Amino acid sequence: MGDAVQQFFAVKARIAAAEREAAREADAVTLVAVSKTFDAADIQPVIEAGQRVFGENRVQEAQGKWPELKDAFPDIELHLIGPLQSNKAKEAVALFDVIETIDREKIAAELAKEIIRQGRAPKLYVQVNTGSEPQKAGIEPREAVAFVARCRDVHGLAIEGLMCIPPADENPGPHFALLEKLAREAGVAKLSMGMSGDYETAIAFGATSVRVGSAIFGSR
Repeated sequence: MGDAVQQFFAVKARIAAAEREAAREADAVTLVAVSKTFDAADIQPVIEAGQRVFGENRVQEAQGKWPELKDAFPDIELHLIGPLQSNKAKEAVALFDVIETIDREKIAAELAKEIIRQGRAPKLYVQVNTGSEPQKAGIEPREAVAFVARCRDVHGLAIEGLMCIPPADENPGPHFALLEKLAREAGVAKLSMGMSGDYETAIAFGATSVRVGSAIFGSR
């Protein structure tokens, strides 16, 4: 059994323990295995070990490896977890099952157009910049609830969740608490939060999915 497979099972066990600790239902939290920068040969053993939900940061990189893997394993669910340029909306809608990084009007409009054109409806999340970091993607927290409403009412998008990446040098707990509060106010059920270093904390704050890469595949 390869390192990534062993680490995958270890992460699954830690998620289950964190669910119990937080008095959450078993399997309440979906593991999104973040496979960015790893090639199909690295990813396939983890698929064969039972993992079916994966995350990628870049549309172009994902196009190079996932169509073939999805043909071989049709029940794969692929998440886009990196920033989306509006000129990549067409490719993103064609390839991804979940797009987690809607953060501005232009992207919402382009996705709405492509969803109608392609007749394909990926699940959609709004990314919130909980730390208001100027270099980071995501909508400002104070604008998030109104933006979700505009995505629905103006663009006809069925937003089902919120996503965040807390500042690296801060306690993630308050950021996770903020995202959970915004999700309640916006009327969305899903919370994508928590990565390799803090996913157990995120589970305690109500995460419905965690995005774990280096703890499974190793450092990049």
